[in-house]
Amino acid sequence: MKILHLLASIDPRAGGPVEGVRRSGAAMQDAGHQIEVATCDAPGDAYLAAFPFPVHAFGPVNSRYSYSAQLAPWLVANANRFDAVIVHGLWQYHGFAAWKALHKSGVPYYVYVHGMLDPWFKQAYPLKHLKKWLYWPWAEYRVLRDARAVIYTTEEERARARQSFWLYRAHEQIVPYGATVPPLEAAPLREAFLQAVPGLRGKRIVLFLGRIHVKKGCDLLIDAFARVASRDPSLHLMIAGPDETGWVASLRAQAQAAGIAHRISLPGMLQGDLKWGAFHASDVFILPSHQENFGVAVAEALGCGLPALISDKVNVWREIEADGAGMVAADTVDGTEKNLVRWLELDDSTRATMRAQATRTFEARFRVETMVSALTALLETKGGAGETRESTPPTLREATQPSR
Repeated sequence: MKILHLLASIDPRAGGPVEGVRRSGAAMQDAGHQIEVATCDAPGDAYLAAFPFPVHAFGPVNSRYSYSAQLAPWLVANANRFDAVIVHGLWQYHGFAAWKALHKSGVPYYVYVHGMLDPWFKQAYPLKHLKKWLYWPWAEYRVLRDARAVIYTTEEERARARQSFWLYRAHEQIVPYGATVPPLEAAPLREAFLQAVPGLRGKRIVLFLGRIHVKKGCDLLIDAFARVASRDPSLHLMIAGPDETGWVASLRAQAQAAGIAHRISLPGMLQGDLKWGAFHASDVFILPSHQENFGVAVAEALGCGLPALISDKVNVWREIEADGAGMVAADTVDGTEKNLVRWLELDDSTRATMRAQATRTFEARFRVETMVSALTALLETKGGAGETRESTPPTLREATQPSR
């Protein structure tokens, strides 16, 4: 098949969806499929050249909506070259452009929601939610309604998505997300990382790896770590990731006020061997998010044999808890502290057992090959088996029923 992935941006700082396209696309390409990408990035953006597939860039854009006048016409002219178009994410122009260009064409498009319909956003940003309502009925609602399938990565994500907008109709499908198998040579990666940051040698590193964003609960993590730091002087917290909103300065001040600034590292975004080395050098992975669709870093940590301490707002928490591949608690300071304390109180044998289980959970549930197999099956069957979910107020539903 020839598949076009459509994203607002492929900037690696954008997080999981970009990395997901990179990894799943490579696996699908290895399986014989042809992959191309269209984006609203500017053609001269440096990261475009490093992307492993042909990229069609239709920026620059001068709005947060990523509007591009060129995108929809290009899709109309080129859609017939592809067997399927996959839209990644909501609330940006690229999805509406796909709807305009394709909903009456013979080329099916699919939408990966990537957690962007989670009701947490409605609760955390009520004014932004009202703004979204202004264009939900004429834009995003139609994008989802007319997609061949709307793809969720877990049943948890699908159930939560239905709570955000009463006007909702979609042919829903579950396609488990996946991550690439980590490099096998752990020792040299670990050593390279420790040489790059020699101050961490000999430390028990509690690793957070992801975007530095309020929804990730980094502030909860600092307060919780401050409560447990005295239990072991070798404990060290590393919060690694891109700072999208300028929050790092505030987090540093928070750590300083708690008296643990010398036991926290904020190295920025780690990529390539440094990222894998950080996983292999760490004692445990932690993600106390208020909202997390899947968490690619969770799967990558498990693949490195690193148990995950996560909140019950990370949508794979049920799988982690059921398998015993980590620990789960509430997305609060108390909940985050509870996870840390439970981990620290394990004996060496139980900790080793959990590390082994982390690897088994990755192999059974979160390999990218699992995702590719499910996604390929969906595209080849044209998504016809999806459940249609409609959420409409009774008055409107009755008004649209044919008279008897």
